[in-house]
Amino acid sequence: MDEAGRTTAIIAYLTIIGSIIAITMNMEPKNAFARFHIRQAFGLNLTFHAFALLSSVAYNQYALYGLYLCYILFWIYAFAGALNLKQKSLPLVGPYFQKWFTFIQ
Repeated sequence: MDEAGRTTAIIAYLTIIGSIIAITMNMEPKNAFARFHIRQAFGLNLTFHAFALLSSVAYNQYALYGLYLCYILFWIYAFAGALNLKQKSLPLVGPYFQKWFTFIQ
């Protein structure tokens, strides 16, 4: 796990645009550490936006508070892992993100 993989992993957590940029950054050379965190970040951002869209249709203020709280806690957990060069999956959903987003190489 080198500095290039760490930089790419950190960029992946900076919004959904950061995830897309990180995907292109990891095209050549491929880095397994960066790929792990790109999948985690992409899944986290995609899930957040999907739930935000659903909750905007059926507006519930408390559901939005819960959504943002979960997102922030998961983001801090995952971002700290990228900073510390650790490959720890997000609780509950992390293994699914690794399985579902295998197209991210």
